[in-house]
Amino acid sequence: MNAIIQFMKRNYKVLLIIIALSIGLWSFIPRAEKNDPEKDKFLLELLTYVLEKGHYNPAAFDDKLSKGIYKDYIDALDPSKRFFLQSDIDEFAKYELQIDNQILNKELTFFDLTYTRLMKRIEESKSYYKDVLDKPFDYSVDEEFNTDYEKLPYAKNVSELKEKWRKQIKLSTLSTYVDKQKLEEDKLKDRNKTVDQKLEEYKTKMGSKLTPELEKKFVANAEKTKDEPAKSDKVLEEESRESTLKSLNDYYGVIKDLDRQDWFSVYINAIATRFDPHTSYFAPDEKERFDIGMSGKLEGIGARLQKKNDFTEITELISGGPAWRGKELEAGDLVLKVAQGDEEPIEVVGMRLDDVVKKIKGPKGTEVRLTVKKTDGTLKVISIIRDEVELEETYAKSSIIEKEGTKYGIIYLPKFYIDFEDKNSRDAGKDVALEVERLKAAGVKGIILDVRDNGGGSLSTVVDIAGLFIEQGPIVQVKSAAGKKEVLSDKDPKVQWDGPLVIMQNSFSASASEILAAAMQDYKRAIIIGSKQSYGKGTVQNVIDLNQFVRGSNVGDLGALKTTTQKFYRINGGSTQLEGVSSDIVMPDRYAYLKMGERDMENAMPWDKIDAAEYKTWNKQNNFDKAIANSKMRMQNNPQMQLIDDNAKWIDERNNVNVYSLQINKFKNEQKKLEETNKKYKSLADYNNSLPFASLPYEVELMKKDETLKDKRESWFESLSKDVYVEEAIHILDDLNQKPDTKKGFTSRSDKMIKS
Repeated sequence: MNAIIQFMKRNYKVLLIIIALSIGLWSFIPRAEKNDPEKDKFLLELLTYVLEKGHYNPAAFDDKLSKGIYKDYIDALDPSKRFFLQSDIDEFAKYELQIDNQILNKELTFFDLTYTRLMKRIEESKSYYKDVLDKPFDYSVDEEFNTDYEKLPYAKNVSELKEKWRKQIKLSTLSTYVDKQKLEEDKLKDRNKTVDQKLEEYKTKMGSKLTPELEKKFVANAEKTKDEPAKSDKVLEEESRESTLKSLNDYYGVIKDLDRQDWFSVYINAIATRFDPHTSYFAPDEKERFDIGMSGKLEGIGARLQKKNDFTEITELISGGPAWRGKELEAGDLVLKVAQGDEEPIEVVGMRLDDVVKKIKGPKGTEVRLTVKKTDGTLKVISIIRDEVELEETYAKSSIIEKEGTKYGIIYLPKFYIDFEDKNSRDAGKDVALEVERLKAAGVKGIILDVRDNGGGSLSTVVDIAGLFIEQGPIVQVKSAAGKKEVLSDKDPKVQWDGPLVIMQNSFSASASEILAAAMQDYKRAIIIGSKQSYGKGTVQNVIDLNQFVRGSNVGDLGALKTTTQKFYRINGGSTQLEGVSSDIVMPDRYAYLKMGERDMENAMPWDKIDAAEYKTWNKQNNFDKAIANSKMRMQNNPQMQLIDDNAKWIDERNNVNVYSLQINKFKNEQKKLEETNKKYKSLADYNNSLPFASLPYEVELMKKDETLKDKRESWFESLSKDVYVEEAIHILDDLNQKPDTKKGFTSRSDKMIKS
């Protein structure tokens, strides 16, 4: 979850901590060495001090905290209980009430014990899965496997652990095997169809997603496989085991890339998150990724990478980035060597992914040369000049929707981004203001602001965005640990958009999203639609660069601590913590009954209330309450909404199913029942709201030169066309646009639709 970041320069308390620590800890600074226990002790002391002095509501270092850290840490090390034995846990448990003392005394006995044992158990487990997959499974045996790892006991001995591995691998392989059998059955049904018939069916299935390249590949594959003999069950069973073996080899490849420092970060985070769910430690690489996420940009070549066995594979080129502009690097290329400018290239095969990324990234204007193996097997050296890369998908975007001759606009805001280092850079506040202006110029009569799945971001951008829709007044109240309250207000009397406004949220809308929705709800400025309530994160975090405590030393990069320093409150005085923001119009969603919010977290901070700020509600939307009433009526009579709610209940029910049969006929019967139930909900994916979506004129021009942008927008428009929530938001804007008839009262197209 993205943190709310604010008041770094105003936080004098944190500055005092920095001064005190710089003096008090200077004598304890160790030399910078990889996997250095002395550095770990120093980091532990530093984090402990900052947490105790800087957290909004610091936890006491006592037995209760120790038990919580112990549980979270062991769960993080072995969540599936497939490495540790019960004897290991019994040995670890001796430290369950001692961790708080070990932290305060800078002792690493517990960590060293668990780390050493985990490495031993992981090494031993490599033979388990290889032995199991070395021979065929007997799927006629009537046995089952329980995947509720949290409630399952640890294995008492190695033979019991091996049996657990056997069943877990058997379930995975059985699932793959059954899928492959189904695929062969489908091929047999298609055997009598011509290539043209298959292509027509493929075109219907793919719709607008079908590109000439995909069509060409499909035809070539159909020609190649039309006379291909059916695979026997024996071959399918062997392929299934090979697939599972590859997956496990890849998994162990990832584990191999982790060093002691990575596991120590797990331990540190088990400590930090016991203070509250949003306090956490960022190792150096994680801090960099967090900064990129907040700013929406980085400097490099603009490519996404992933580990593929010992190789680093290019998985995607970011639209507009230097690699994308160069047209030489392609998805699927394997990076073999990396060279800086005219320096000698360095072999990166077998190197950790993070280390490869570090070598490829670099300052704007510098050259990097990649030796890559192309998908056709040829080798090529590609020179790329690094540049600033904007992660376009993290930025606000908008679309025009036309309904019965009336234009409406939708702005999608995935996060409240900002670049704290560059005030002239893009930020969510400036971008949303620009999109509003563009939509106004296009003549829209209402705006939807979509913050579904928006996990938060910068608090200052929330104030800027809220200020676009009201005159002037408070937006949010912020309270520090000392009890000091500050009201953040929009001070600009200008209203950029005074027309109808709908905000769409869901249970994953958190933090900054909740502040915006709460302010607009309290002002009665917008109608909030979506899940019953938003996520419920009402706390403010500061990201503290730990390196500022030890500047000038050779201790190495210490990373950063994200810690909760404040709580925020609505202008009506209530906190959004735990309770979130209740939608004015509740719309069912697939995850409505699952426990996924802040209120479901064990160590979440409590809800409370303070005095309300002074504010005046918006009085320029006379039919506000009637529009809400109309929408609620539509919800009751909308079969699609009822089907979504039914699906949500089924998902919740399925979420509690943990036992699976490993007998093939029983497994198939279970899958068949699932498929039958899924057919009932297939219409959810097939739904179409019949609304036309279009880009703004400036974007239409950009898409003429940028095919990737065009593809992304077409994909977005297709998802919007299947979105029943957007359709209802348009109905609400329709109602808000209707003018009251002073003689007959309020009427609208929506009223007529309900009455009919």
